[in-house]
Amino acid sequence: MTAGSKSLALTLTNLYETFSISWPTVVDATMRRVRKDVCDERLRAWSVRVIDHCRAELDVRGEEHLEEGARYVIMSNHQSLYDIPVLFRVFGGNVRMITKKELFRIPVFGPAMREAGFISIDRGNRRSAVRSLEIAKEVAAGGTHVWIAPEGTRSLTGELGPFKKGGFNLAIEANLPVLPVSLRGTRDILRSKGVRSARGASVTVTIHRPLAPGAYPGPDLRARRAKLMTHAREAIARGL
Repeated sequence: MTAGSKSLALTLTNLYETFSISWPTVVDATMRRVRKDVCDERLRAWSVRVIDHCRAELDVRGEEHLEEGARYVIMSNHQSLYDIPVLFRVFGGNVRMITKKELFRIPVFGPAMREAGFISIDRGNRRSAVRSLEIAKEVAAGGTHVWIAPEGTRSLTGELGPFKKGGFNLAIEANLPVLPVSLRGTRDILRSKGVRSARGASVTVTIHRPLAPGAYPGPDLRARRAKLMTHAREAIARGL
């Protein structure tokens, strides 16, 4: 399916959907009644509505690689803001992102993300970044998948950019499998720096075989991390 003409109205509709689940979370926080299961359901339902508004044709491959009850550090390429609802549509609401601190400054949306358990990271501040990864370990220990885009930002060209090491440190230290995921087609809905969204795009999500940190033994953390990063990158690149 080829994406149709681009529409600012569609972007605004999906922004409305995003703020429509943010307000209740902020209100719940003021009344000290935020519940993770409620946030999970809001995120799941939000992702369904957003993708439905886009009339995107979603093709999910590799679901046989998912083990029931397992927790993952989900690693994907990052092409579009629509990567986020696509991943929630595929994996459900029990996922929390590690994302740049600037998003948490957006009124209503930022506080809702924080209250729902999303994790802010300041890559320019090493101490803060390390603390963010410690929080992510706690989130994963509670039974939640953690998603991080190892490129660190959306690709302007669609090409896979250099990977940052933080998420791989998290996987090794928490002994959690890395789940490489390739996203193709989200860029056809909305490109980096774009403001108008398109309907009718074909989006393919390829879930690759998990990479267990235990398969990369040795006393040298850098060497283990480098091999894990290389294999994750190779897997993601195969699906693009």
